[in-house]
Amino acid sequence: MLKIILLFIVTALAEIVGCFLPYVWLRKAGSAWLLLPAIASLALFVWLLSLHPVASGRVYAAYGGVYVATALVWLQVVDGVRLSAFDWIGAGIALLGMAIIVAGWRS
Repeated sequence: MLKIILLFIVTALAEIVGCFLPYVWLRKAGSAWLLLPAIASLALFVWLLSLHPVASGRVYAAYGGVYVATALVWLQVVDGVRLSAFDWIGAGIALLGMAIIVAGWRS
């Protein structure tokens, strides 16, 4: 289970970076050259999703929980926004949902 969670976290980071860099280009007057690593990051994201051992719909459903939690940590670490108790509770619920779906893979 730990291996799957770590793969989900790396996958989420690849997706977030791939979306964050165009945001910097469009909204914060960043260089258009940011689009090249963004494309590479999104390609990495797609490849990482393909490494999961079960049907894609189940992977996407479980991945969503990890994505929510990772995006909130990104919000705090990169954007400097302090998370509320509601953010942490919501992330916990999303991760619980992910854990339930992943546990079902084993049965």
